[in-house]
Amino acid sequence: MNVLIADDEPLARERLTRMVGELDGYRVLEPGASNGEEALTLIDSLKPDVVLLDIRMPGLDGLQVAAKLCEREAPPAVIFCTAHDEFALDAFKVSAVGYLVKPVRAENLAEALKNAERPNRVQLAALTRPAAQSGTGPRSHISARTRKGIELVPLDQVIYFIADHKYVTLRHEGGEVLLDEPLKALEDEFGDRFVRIHRNALVARERIERLQRTPLGHFQLYLRGLGGDALTVSRRHVAGVRKLMNVL
Repeated sequence: MNVLIADDEPLARERLTRMVGELDGYRVLEPGASNGEEALTLIDSLKPDVVLLDIRMPGLDGLQVAAKLCEREAPPAVIFCTAHDEFALDAFKVSAVGYLVKPVRAENLAEALKNAERPNRVQLAALTRPAAQSGTGPRSHISARTRKGIELVPLDQVIYFIADHKYVTLRHEGGEVLLDEPLKALEDEFGDRFVRIHRNALVARERIERLQRTPLGHFQLYLRGLGGDALTVSRRHVAGVRKLMNVL
């Protein structure tokens, strides 16, 4: 994993560089950053997997840098390394996966870096929430683990969510991914953009094209982006879909 260090103190950068260099599987990207603006520029050019980020720096501080990273499609993991422990709560609001108080201990650094390799569902969700809402609002992207790693799907490209046993299939414009998230939680979070059409299905409201009844009396919903395929609407949800379509 490639690690970028952002700290306004050269000695602190040198110490962290040495500590990371002693761990297997990590490489420090040079040069490091001495302020928030430099950190953002280097993140754009070097594409690190992890950023070790000081909080108090000239110009943009570490919290502001992390907040800007939350708005990006594929942000690096953020681990704060700071002499000030009073910022811990704010740090995790902007999606930090670790918070280390200086002087950083080698074992704590190693543990934080391992956590950055395997972000949990809460951390993945936080990485895709609008920074302006401090990690509490609906996500702008959905994160999923795939063979390629962590894939982030823009919410406006999602066509539907369908629950099947313990997983949820997310269908989007480019294909499908599996989510380890309950359908009910997705409905609670995105209820203003998705509507339930079946006990196991949510569809994007803006993609609804038409509702059609089959000769056998079943109801089929056609969605933009499905190429002519349709999803079944359960009888208990037909009235709600019709009402929504009248509004649309």
